[in-house]
Amino acid sequence: MTWLAGIDIGGTKCAVAMAEYVQGRIQIKARDQIETPSVWSSALEDLDARLKYLIRTTGSYPEAIGISSGGPLDPYRGMILSPPNLPGWNDVPIVDYFLTRYRVPTALENDANAGAVAELRWGAYGHVKDLVFLTFGTGMGAGLIVNGQIVRGATAGAGEIGHIRLATNGPMGYGKAGSFEGFCSGGGIAQLALQRLADTVKQGLSLSPVWTQWWRNPSSLTAEAVGQIASQGDELAIQLLKEVGEWLGRGISILIDLLNPEVIVIGSIFARQRRLLEGPMHRILEVEALPENYRACRIVSSSFGEQVGDFAAFATAVESLEVQANNVTVCERNSTQP
Repeated sequence: MTWLAGIDIGGTKCAVAMAEYVQGRIQIKARDQIETPSVWSSALEDLDARLKYLIRTTGSYPEAIGISSGGPLDPYRGMILSPPNLPGWNDVPIVDYFLTRYRVPTALENDANAGAVAELRWGAYGHVKDLVFLTFGTGMGAGLIVNGQIVRGATAGAGEIGHIRLATNGPMGYGKAGSFEGFCSGGGIAQLALQRLADTVKQGLSLSPVWTQWWRNPSSLTAEAVGQIASQGDELAIQLLKEVGEWLGRGISILIDLLNPEVIVIGSIFARQRRLLEGPMHRILEVEALPENYRACRIVSSSFGEQVGDFAAFATAVESLEVQANNVTVCERNSTQP
């Protein structure tokens, strides 16, 4: 049995957790989370204090620490660079911060890549070699597994599909209007809802009472609120999420045509709003994706539900242990050579 620590850095929240790694499986034993501070040093101090508390609570010390964060980042130097959904988090030496305090193998990975590895290791999809994981949370990123290997690219920037422009105009995401992230992310859905409210008012139509508070206080509108309004039967919210489903289909069609994956796993918002997103998504895919590629691909929500960020971080911790073990093996072999 091995104890691991996982740290998930998100645009909305940060979480820290402790788990037992037993016979290749993760068993989460303790967890805490905070709202993501705008000042990264405050976030690291808070997460450090909470990890120390979880260590005392469990009575166990982690043998490795895995950190999952939105990109761009540099996993080789252990630096968070300047993610669009973490303003002010520029050149953050997060691996050094925790490595110097805990003295155990510590690794950083892009949240989409880490999510893809977690789904490959522990997801309920059988034996697959070609898998894509889409974050679809505060932002939109893709983790790409090709022939069983994570694809990072020349600068560890592969998979930033949220930056691809799907339309000339549209919600802003990843610094680009009409991007995949603009249409398919928490912030993008809120922007799209406000635009539809503005269109309604411009046409001289009255807003339903459920929308009035958000029109008066637009900065507080979230994708979660849109989903709750849709669940109450509001037609504007329902049609808006169906439109998001169509944009999701357009973005996924690129991945299906380009990579021909066996499985595409979608996290966070997709699982919560699947009943409204899935139908429109598939209708677009039937038109836009190569038929054989589309038929070969399963599109599913994450096996881990709301815990996907935790499992992503733990997948990174496991990989850091494996890297250390491989390095030790190589050193031992070299030391025996004449």
